[in-house]
Amino acid sequence: MKVGVLALQGDFREHIRAATECGHLAMEVRRASELSGIDALILPGGESTTIIHLAQSFDLYEPIKEVIANGLPVYGSCAGMILLADRIVGGIAGQKTFGGLDITVRRNAFGRQVDSFESDLEFNGASLHAVFIRAPWVEEVGKSVQVLSTAGEHAVAVREGNLLATSFHPELTHDLAVHRYFFDEICKGR
Repeated sequence: MKVGVLALQGDFREHIRAATECGHLAMEVRRASELSGIDALILPGGESTTIIHLAQSFDLYEPIKEVIANGLPVYGSCAGMILLADRIVGGIAGQKTFGGLDITVRRNAFGRQVDSFESDLEFNGASLHAVFIRAPWVEEVGKSVQVLSTAGEHAVAVREGNLLATSFHPELTHDLAVHRYFFDEICKGR
């Protein structure tokens, strides 16, 4: 499978490593033309407003919204979760997203950079180690959204159809469970 990783800002290199370790061809996406021919897209962690600003500057904003709307499998971690969310709490005025995921997220819900932490979670029935860095959490989910993991009372991993989002960074660990779930379950048949 050919996996594109949005490479405008954030930890895209770590997602490329994870996709490659899962046996897929991974490539950086910085131009709209690089979206053609990919079987899946990963939106990395980073800073959501910066990523949207750069996507607009590089004429990627509308093309990414379009591939999401057309059913391309997409996985977003941390800032990527915010970028996939239809609604944001705690964002800047007028903050845009690519949308597609019927959730409301709260930016920096777990606190500032100094409040970053690691925790063991259940994800889709298995245990994994999660890294949270200025992470969002999901405050509300739509009817068709499946919660795959929680931290306390808040959803931190969700799926809706061909979209997967985590508020944590599995790419910063050596545990490939989330990436494998994305490739094996969501990208099936691509």
